[in-house]
Amino acid sequence: MFDWLFNAVGWLIAWIYSWSNSYAVAIGAMAIVVMVIITPLTLKSTRGMLEMQRLQPELRRLQIEHRGDKQGLNESMMKLYQEHKVNPLASCLPLLAQMPVFIIMFRMLTGLTSRPSPDAGFAPKHLDTSSELYRSLVGQDEMRSVGLDLAVHPIQVMQDNFARGLIYAGLVVALAAIYWVQQRMVASRTVSPTMSASQQKIMQYLPVAFAGFQVFLPTGLVVYYFVQAVIRIGQQAYITKRFYGGDDSIGRQAQQASAKARELKEDDVKKSKKAEKTGPTEQFPSKRVTQPKNKKDAPSGPAPSRPTPSKETSTGSSTPPKRPKPPQR
Repeated sequence: MFDWLFNAVGWLIAWIYSWSNSYAVAIGAMAIVVMVIITPLTLKSTRGMLEMQRLQPELRRLQIEHRGDKQGLNESMMKLYQEHKVNPLASCLPLLAQMPVFIIMFRMLTGLTSRPSPDAGFAPKHLDTSSELYRSLVGQDEMRSVGLDLAVHPIQVMQDNFARGLIYAGLVVALAAIYWVQQRMVASRTVSPTMSASQQKIMQYLPVAFAGFQVFLPTGLVVYYFVQAVIRIGQQAYITKRFYGGDDSIGRQAQQASAKARELKEDDVKKSKKAEKTGPTEQFPSKRVTQPKNKKDAPSGPAPSRPTPSKETSTGSSTPPKRPKPPQR
């Protein structure tokens, strides 16, 4: 279905190889072409992300105000986005664009050195059979450039010959170092009110871990990502200069807003913890009095009135009433 797309990418790689006569140059040039296409989306998403960060204090206040009312919170957030003309999905554009590009390049580069069987030579896919790149690869067992076989996996070379594999491992380590530098550049100017310090560390070292997985991929892909990572460092330097250049820049405003949102979050957490500690039982103490021990429980309600006791004799019997005297005749 998408063969036309893979064939178009294959034509471009073959054209670059026709004048460079180098597999590494052809792959690196493709990385540059992809970065040129993605960079405008990256700049647009960066501005959208900074505009979202500037709204973080207002969003935090809405979350506190509409706590327990999810529908009201969503309506208030959408109204806030419309007032400031902010698209919350703008920061996702590069990620959405890079995924199909990754799939295309992975399939394209692995297709260059595909084999009909493990013992057969290369049978390149998505290339014109009359192209110089196709003729240089068909039936071959290696794709050598800059002293490396771009068709093998680094882990495979290290298993076969550890000393020789150190060169391939060094390329992966260099890629991890470039990823680390790139993430340090991003982390130095980004303050997230919703991420803890440990989460930020994880996000910083996640690309480094991704670089470690490159030992299981063809070396040609490692070269592709290496060139991309170098370009991204220059891209991040340009973003820092463009969006964080002055005190009144959108980047500085976003940093201040993110710090304010973090303070609001911490204050809200402190108030919540304080409310949990006090609780309703301590705010309204009970007036119930504990009955003393070894005494019978008194009946509830008002005490019944006792009848007035009659006068008693020493023997304990009551005195009879006096009879009136009869009238005299």
